[in-house]
Amino acid sequence: MIQPIIKVIIPAYNEQDSIANVINDIPKIVTEIIVISNNSSDNTVINAKNAGASVLSENRKGYGYACLKGMDYISKQKIKPDIIVFLDGDYSDYPEQLTEIIDPIINNNIDFVIGARVKELRENGAMTPQQIFGNWLATFLMKLFFGAKFTDLGPFRAIKYNKLLALNMEDKTYGWTVEMQLKALKQKLSYTEIPMKYRNRIGVSKVSGTVKGSIFAGVKILGWIFKYSFK
Repeated sequence: MIQPIIKVIIPAYNEQDSIANVINDIPKIVTEIIVISNNSSDNTVINAKNAGASVLSENRKGYGYACLKGMDYISKQKIKPDIIVFLDGDYSDYPEQLTEIIDPIINNNIDFVIGARVKELRENGAMTPQQIFGNWLATFLMKLFFGAKFTDLGPFRAIKYNKLLALNMEDKTYGWTVEMQLKALKQKLSYTEIPMKYRNRIGVSKVSGTVKGSIFAGVKILGWIFKYSFK
């Protein structure tokens, strides 16, 4: 079996204390690790470069902006990947589980895999109450409107590159993850979830760690769901 070309996209905003840990724990089967510094003002860029990643800069703040920057970079490369993995730079996920998250794509021809942050594998406090409620509400609404089987909006995820391009992703901020899942449902991609371990992140969350961030993220997520529900 030919080894697939796997690239990892890591959006990072001021993750100097964690980014090297994330990069170093990613299995060596990955072809390229792409870190997008999202207007970082610390040593995220130098630490990521020293750990061996390709580093881009996106000064427009927003999770989606960073992911789109990584995709644009890949689109200009001569040899295209087979699989794209998205992973956060805060070390809350276990990067070594990448082999588990790509397995359904490689061995079962699944299009899209979500790393589900299940309760029994989460450290206490790793997800805030508003995160837990927001994930429950979003996945409940996706089940209600689309019959979806998602249980999480986990950012650790893998998708076939050609399927990712077909989604025509556009969200620039907090709605990126739910947009991907909604469009996967609309386009009838095959998907599954893999239970993942989840620990307390290094540093403070830029989204769930603030009231403003939590509210904005919630509004964006619900906005995408209702937009697609009435299309």
